[in-house]
Amino acid sequence: MNSDQDGTEDLNARYGRSGRSRKPVIIGVAAVIAAAGLTWLVWAAFVQSTPPVTSRLLGFEIISPTSAKATIQVDRTESTEATCRLQAKAADFSIVGELTVTVPADSPRKQTLPATLTTQRAATSVVLIGCTTPGNPRPH
Repeated sequence: MNSDQDGTEDLNARYGRSGRSRKPVIIGVAAVIAAAGLTWLVWAAFVQSTPPVTSRLLGFEIISPTSAKATIQVDRTESTEATCRLQAKAADFSIVGELTVTVPADSPRKQTLPATLTTQRAATSVVLIGCTTPGNPRPH
């Protein structure tokens, strides 16, 4: 049986289908989208793996029912100003104190800083939210 006999050409004519396959076009479009996605993924991974500032909480001490002391380490890849945010939290995890520490651009790139937070009531912990720079608002 050939295709004229089984009515395939009639169906193609009736529904406006051409005899050509669309597979090469679909594969090409999928390849372009995949390449763009992979390029973005590599770029994002590289940018996020080298932030301009990193920080970590070295320790904290609850001084009194209205005060907590923390020590943070700040490491910058460039001589740029950094802003670090700390929070004191109570036993119920509510925020009872907050402090923003500014690290000047002309200070050493790697340093350890003390910070004293004033609290509304007794804190049980201090959390370092992270540090940001003018060009990178996401805390690290």
